[in-house]
Amino acid sequence: MIDHRDQIRIVQETVAGKEITLAHVMGGPSPIIYQKLGLNPSIDYGSSAIGIMNMTPPESAVIASDIAIKSGNVYLGFADRFTGTVIVTGEIADVRAALTEVVRYYKEVLGYVTCPVTQR
Repeated sequence: MIDHRDQIRIVQETVAGKEITLAHVMGGPSPIIYQKLGLNPSIDYGSSAIGIMNMTPPESAVIASDIAIKSGNVYLGFADRFTGTVIVTGEIADVRAALTEVVRYYKEVLGYVTCPVTQR
């Protein structure tokens, strides 16, 4: 017989706020990252970048996707309205411009709490 009195039950939940929690540009990522994420492998890896964002409420990813592809010459690699994740690819400057515009719009127009766009 198992004694359940010493076990701890942890319940995790998220409270949807209006925020962008991650906006990061990966400059010149390894080709394996493109392959593992299912992104377009036929690009110039030397000058390429992957931009990733996460936001709440997760449906915000739809608007962010639209802003990103209209703000720079980027390819929408992934957008998930259930997790709030957006991934774009393209040239480093274009990816950074797209993420910067999304963060600016969400902060100034939609009143979201935002993080800075980071790059490595």
